[in-house]
Order: sequence, then C-alpha cells, then structure tokens
Amino acid sequence: MLFAHHPRHRLFDGPTPLEPLPRLSAALGGPEIWAKRDDAIPLAMGGNKVRKLEFILADALAASADTLVTCGAVQSNHARLTAAAARRAGMACDLALIERVARQDSDYLLSGNRLLLDLLDATVHRFPIEADANLDGAMEEVARRVRARGGVPYKVPEGGGSPVGGLGYAAAALELVQQCHAAGVAFDHAVVGSGSGGTHAGLVAGLHALGAHVAVTGICVRRNAAAQKVRVEDLASRISALLGHPPPPTGTVRTDDAALGPGYGVLTEAVREVIHLAARTEGLLLDPVYTGKAMAGLVAMVRRGELGRGQRVLFVHTGGAPALFAYRAGLARDGA
Repeated sequence: MLFAHHPRHRLFDGPTPLEPLPRLSAALGGPEIWAKRDDAIPLAMGGNKVRKLEFILADALAASADTLVTCGAVQSNHARLTAAAARRAGMACDLALIERVARQDSDYLLSGNRLLLDLLDATVHRFPIEADANLDGAMEEVARRVRARGGVPYKVPEGGGSPVGGLGYAAAALELVQQCHAAGVAFDHAVVGSGSGGTHAGLVAGLHALGAHVAVTGICVRRNAAAQKVRVEDLASRISALLGHPPPPTGTVRTDDAALGPGYGVLTEAVREVIHLAARTEGLLLDPVYTGKAMAGLVAMVRRGELGRGQRVLFVHTGGAPALFAYRAGLARDGA
C-alpha cells in the first residue's frame, strides 16, 4: 500500500465530489470539463490544504509539538486551514503573515481569511514584504517566540509544500482513480493551480505511482513557468521517494504562466472574467488568487486549441472562497 508507513491524522471522511460542469463546458465550446471539489472539504470552509495537513499534523503530533507555525500572505488559505487543523487537534497556531500585496484597504486587511484567523484565535505576527525573500527566517523568528513562552513549535512550510504534505495529494490521486473507476469516466488532462507546489507535485507523483496516464498542467499563481517547473519536479521526486517509487519521467511536470499576470494575488481582467463565468454558469465560486487563475489558465488553453472537443478535462478546485470578500471592490459587478 502506498501510504501504509505514513501516519495520517484524519480531518475529514470520504471522497470529495467529482462533478461535471456542462454549462461551463458549453459556454467555452471546447472539452468536457469536470471538477474535483476539494473546496467542499468540511473544515473551516474547505480547501486543498486540509489534505496536506492530515499528514503534516500526524508528523507534528509524533514530534510532541503543541503549536503549528507557518507563513503566508494576509489572505492565506493555508494559514486559515492550518489554524483550523491545529484547533481540531487541540494545538495552538502562530502565523507569520507577509504583506505581499500592496493594499491597505479594510476589505483585504480585515475581511475574508483574515477575519477567520481571528475567529480561530490564531496568533498573528506581521512581517513586511522583505520577509518574503526569507520565509524560513520569518518562521524561525515566530518559532523562537513560541519557545520563549514555553511552547513546542512545529514549522509547516508555506502552503504545506513539503514532501510530507505532498503525500496528501498523492492520496488524492488514489481517491480520484477510484472515483473514476466507479463512475466509468477517464480524464485526458487535469488542471490545477500551482503555488507552493505541493498539490501539483503530489498529484503528479501519485498518478505516476498508480500508473494512471493523465497529463497534469499546473497553472502558475506566483512564479513563472520555468521556475515553477523546477520547483515542482524536485518536490514530485521527493514525494515519489516517500512512496517508494521512482520519480516521474522527465517532461511529466507541465507548467503554464499565461494567467499569472503582474504577480501573486493581483486580480486581472482574465481572472475577473472567469470568476463571473463560473458563478453564472455553474454556481461555482472561484477565488482571485488560486482557483480563479487556475480556471483562467484552463480557459486560455482552450482558446489556444490545446484542450478541445472530444477531450475530458478535470479542474482541481482547491477552494479559497473566503478571499472573495477581500477583493470585493474588484469583483463587484459595477467595479465599486
């Protein structure tokens, strides 16, 4: 068994929905699009990080830690779910929040995920944008403060993007293969947002280990395609090693930065368009930072003719809806 030797602290039961998106597919006039609905995971408004945290949390508890320490942007989904997972396990959570986006409005600084961090009683330590160049240093500073008050910290890499965290999406690959078999469907291609890289790399490593031939494209949300490809290839190899399998062959990792825009967390017109399109056609909520860009990337692939009629494409919905409220002004119908 792939995961027999890897402790897992369960945070939810059962597979997440696998759903067709017929109205969105018709609107785009290309492939048949389905969604893997990890936004439906029932912990603190859901999202992909929960899968990673099941393995990370087990490792932290085995290390006798009492506090999870991680980092992210002010509107970090990962920070929200790390805080929620910590509370579910009876632990504290300290966060290094980096001011990555040059915004000072109350929607961004106080609403969305940031409000939920207060409800979860996470301890927030704010860092300027300069700390983005040394995230390990920022987390170590927070860990030092935890130790000073008598706590035992466990540092969780940004986005849960570690080999241990990546096991969560290798496990998701197994779940997906089982669902496809039960439903009698097969996918030619999968599209997923690629940021810290753990979701993308875990899915690639898991599908490869299972012998499932599904092309996976990671839509870049933070780095350009070349830099992200190197990051994901390295992480996929390390996850494969934990699974006891050889790394995916060269060329397996695909990245696309057509929807990246000016940078992380910046709402572009293409992303705004697909957020409204998905909501209008399917009642599907996407966020401006991750799933909106991932869907914008998928749409760009359709419009370039890379994904077309006769294909079945899986969109991995990684959650993030709380961030919609932080981008209210840019997403409102009248732009106000």
